[in-house]
Amino acid sequence: MSLTSRSLLATMISLALYGPAMASETPALSEDVNDESAAVNDTTDHLEIVRGTCVAPQDKPADPNNEPITVSADTAEAQPNRKVTYSGDVVLQQGHRTVAADSATLHQPENVVTAEGNVYFHDGSIEVYADRIQSNLDTEDSEMNNAVYNMTCEAGRGEAERVTKNGISYYRLKNGTYTTCPPGDKSWQFTATSIEREADSPFADLYNARFEVADVPVFYMPYLRVPVGDERLTGFLYPSVSYGSRDGFELETPFYWNIAPNYDMTITPKYMSNRGLQLNTEFRYLTEAGSGRLRGEYLGDDQESPDGDPRWGYNWSHNGMYDKHWLFEVDYSKVSDVNYFADIDSNIGEREDNNLLQTGEVSYRDRYWDSTLRVRNFQPLTPGVSSNYKLLPQLAFNYYRPDMPYGLDFKLHSHISRFENDADDKPSADRVHLEPTLTLPYATPWWSLTSEAKLMYTYYNQEFNANVDELASLEENASRTVPSGRIHSGLYFERDTLLWGEDYTQSLEPQVQYLYVKDVEQQDIYSGYDTTLLQTDYYGLFRDRRYSSVDRIAAANQFTVGATTRFFDSEFIERFNLSFGQIFYLNDSGRNLDEDGESSPNYSASAFESDFNYEDWLFFHGSLQYDASEDVMQFANAAVEYRQDDVFSQVNYRYVSKDYIQQSLPDNDQIDNYTEEGISQLGFSTGFPVYGSLSLRGDYYHDLTENQMLEGQITLNYRSACWMISLGYNEYMKSRSNVNTQSAEYEQNFSISFSLIGLAGATPASLSSADGGNAIAYGRPFYLNN
Repeated sequence: MSLTSRSLLATMISLALYGPAMASETPALSEDVNDESAAVNDTTDHLEIVRGTCVAPQDKPADPNNEPITVSADTAEAQPNRKVTYSGDVVLQQGHRTVAADSATLHQPENVVTAEGNVYFHDGSIEVYADRIQSNLDTEDSEMNNAVYNMTCEAGRGEAERVTKNGISYYRLKNGTYTTCPPGDKSWQFTATSIEREADSPFADLYNARFEVADVPVFYMPYLRVPVGDERLTGFLYPSVSYGSRDGFELETPFYWNIAPNYDMTITPKYMSNRGLQLNTEFRYLTEAGSGRLRGEYLGDDQESPDGDPRWGYNWSHNGMYDKHWLFEVDYSKVSDVNYFADIDSNIGEREDNNLLQTGEVSYRDRYWDSTLRVRNFQPLTPGVSSNYKLLPQLAFNYYRPDMPYGLDFKLHSHISRFENDADDKPSADRVHLEPTLTLPYATPWWSLTSEAKLMYTYYNQEFNANVDELASLEENASRTVPSGRIHSGLYFERDTLLWGEDYTQSLEPQVQYLYVKDVEQQDIYSGYDTTLLQTDYYGLFRDRRYSSVDRIAAANQFTVGATTRFFDSEFIERFNLSFGQIFYLNDSGRNLDEDGESSPNYSASAFESDFNYEDWLFFHGSLQYDASEDVMQFANAAVEYRQDDVFSQVNYRYVSKDYIQQSLPDNDQIDNYTEEGISQLGFSTGFPVYGSLSLRGDYYHDLTENQMLEGQITLNYRSACWMISLGYNEYMKSRSNVNTQSAEYEQNFSISFSLIGLAGATPASLSSADGGNAIAYGRPFYLNN
């Protein structure tokens, strides 16, 4: 809202002091009518060029007051010690600043400059139209009458009956307005009898302020402070209103507190008609030790809770670096009860396997080594004792030494860990692991060969109840040494080809790997401290391990073969790729054994991966793993998307067999608690403009195994140049149908949100839909990092 009167004043001072000299140097108008017309047209063209334009800060001169001044006018008249007057299409230009008026006069000895008649001022970031401007050169006071202003580098415009500038830093607008809507659009605006602002202040003070929608007053405040820049400002943010079947009518009125440049807090009272009043807070900080936030939620009296006890949750997260070597990371969360997230809509903390994580670590990193001390605790979100392990603590040390003699690379991974569990049928343990590795890489533009030798030593001190049958085979003190070797080689071929009359470049990238991991007895070691089975997709076929950690090291004596082909168009954009791979076992090491001890075939399931991009508007991604020996598909996923301008539609599908899920569960005899028939889910997402500024976004996800909806949601959004309104409906499954429940239980929610676009500090409503936790996560095809 700044009118940058200081820049205008500097120009007027220059006009007053140097105007006569410049006028004498300005060539007289030619008597040639054509020449005179050309001069007038040049002036008009210059004004048309600068109107509404934005000049970036880097394009402005460092000191515009030292820039030369050019003056154009029909006449110039000077009366010594009285006044100097320019008349007729007066245009002054100095650097990036332009002033135009019908006349401009310096009055002496009062030292007052006056510009009158169709006054126009432009300084690269704002333009002002006024009937009259008057400035006192001694006091630096200024006044504009009937001013209309427009921001040229950001949204914002308005008008005022009078603009007064006192000294060099204080501005006042009488009967002024402010809006981010374009000219002629009166959707909303702030009006006030007085608008005041200090120079360079991030906000303006409005007295007797009204907020108007379509010229209709919506609310009145005797005093209101609004942001006029990118700086943060203490005050109320936009409220949100919604309705849900669980919590009833909801109203949130967030208040933002700008405590300091590196501290702030958002306090959000949330009223729920079915539950009561909840207070949510978020405190953010930025220090030399890093940045973080504290989030808290408190519901003093939950009307839906049988005992009426307070319900609360909090989270502290921090990430920081000190002295370029030390790194800190904390993510600690806790809630009042195990049903907190089931009953209350909350995004507190990180959840994993029905546990609320509580983690922290400190790391030191140098050129050739790093060390990390970490702890991992959790809060169970299910009744009873959790089977997850706490890490209290773990000290990891890694050493790297590349470019050793003969081109060798050396690395050492090691850690000392303490695992604890509250369950009586689970052991606790101290674990020490050392893993030195030697690697010899070799590569050319068309061929690569990497050889690797590794030795894995692990020592366990296990504590367990010997009366538990499942733990009878364990040893209190156990150690294991497992050597392994790997050779991986790849080739790269390329050729030009022709498809459907178009030129393409096709690559063929075969690769083969031999992996040997010694078969070592591990029955005396518990396998579930922090170890799970990794997914074996195409890229996983070339790993050197089947498990995520070291409690179980799978034996291997196998070859892995695979190949990828890619097609690039004439602009070297990848349009299609297809990968295929499979493992061939040389003996029983690494193969699954059935209950009778009979081994599976000497080859693994086949893995496929493919992406397709047609003219950047049709995309496909798919992968599957097929076991030919059993004639079954283990898992598959696919997505097809159409995207053109503002329109997109995606169909996605995922499938995981029950047997494949069972292989990755530590308690695989409890598979029926997780799934009865495996996973088979279909999803559909779409978004498109309906008419004009009206658009729609919808998602639907369906469980094909149980033939029931998982989640459905739809959002109708209207967006103009300066405001937005969104209406949404969401329905998602809370509990599945089972023997005791004839039908699934669903939650329904309605929501409405309104935002002013372009007003500093206001965040427009998001078009993205909320994920209820049951849907397939959206991922754009042809991008493998999704």
